[in-house]
Amino acid sequence: MAETKEPVTIKKYANRRLYNTGTSTYVTLEDLAAMVKSGEDFVVYDAKSSEDITRSVLAQIIFEQENKEGQSLLPITFLRQLIRFYGDSMQMLVPRYLEASIDSLTREQGKFREQMAQAFGGVGFGAMEDQVRRNMEMFEKTFAMFAPFARGEKTAGDKARSGDDIDELKRQVDEMQKRIDKLGGK
Repeated sequence: MAETKEPVTIKKYANRRLYNTGTSTYVTLEDLAAMVKSGEDFVVYDAKSSEDITRSVLAQIIFEQENKEGQSLLPITFLRQLIRFYGDSMQMLVPRYLEASIDSLTREQGKFREQMAQAFGGVGFGAMEDQVRRNMEMFEKTFAMFAPFARGEKTAGDKARSGDDIDELKRQVDEMQKRIDKLGGK
């Protein structure tokens, strides 16, 4: 019978220090990020009110990671679109959709890594390009699903910014394609 391990309890004190009750030591956000990466589960409680603040601490870890040079995962257009969903009628669906999407990405991660190894080993670079194209199509279809709901609320200024965002995204995609072509020796 498999044992279900209880999550580690972290307490956050008024002085902003985080205390790991499992190891009886103070920890940093970096330590908590390492725990997440190693698959260790934890919950964070405010030491004074006993309120569960895990979500805000995880968001703070993401914020810290995003601010590190070369570490950002979340494109600006994605962040803007996500902000638009707050208070929208679609807000209830977004968390479940994002969970399903990240689960799918995680499942495909092993296949992608194998393709990358083949690509940089000199074999199967075309397969990697095909996978990148399929992934881009999937993401475009995904964001198109939500776009009709956001379009009705845009002002003229939002439309101009959106056009700028699309132009920037196209520029980035073109730049990535040039890099891929260069790596493939085309």
